[in-house]
Amino acid sequence: MNGVEWLIDVSACDVAPLRDPQAMVSLFEAIVDRVGLRPIGRPAWHQFPTTGGVTAVWMLQESHLTIHTFPEFASASLNLFCCRPRACPDWLVLLAPALGRCSVRATQYERDYGAAPDQSMTSAPPGGGV
Repeated sequence: MNGVEWLIDVSACDVAPLRDPQAMVSLFEAIVDRVGLRPIGRPAWHQFPTTGGVTAVWMLQESHLTIHTFPEFASASLNLFCCRPRACPDWLVLLAPALGRCSVRATQYERDYGAAPDQSMTSAPPGGGV
């Protein structure tokens, strides 16, 4: 394994923080601190006017951290990709202070940069198409 990526789906969240960009900034800072990440600059943020949902990305020396909140569904999706192995954080403990009592499903993917391509995959036919 060369790196690790987590896809985190959070549901049954408190809705107010999902609409609060400052709450998401604090959450990002907590993740960066707890996992020992090294940010590049500040996160880029956008808040959607109709739902109040927030989307953000923070470039890291290790790769990236993203979040997309869906207040209309009381949920959020996060992605953290690190180019080097790291211990898996306790996502529930890490997210609960910012999002309230919630349900967390985290999927971890090990990334092997030197692995041979999966021979079961096929390339697109000449001229594009599927």
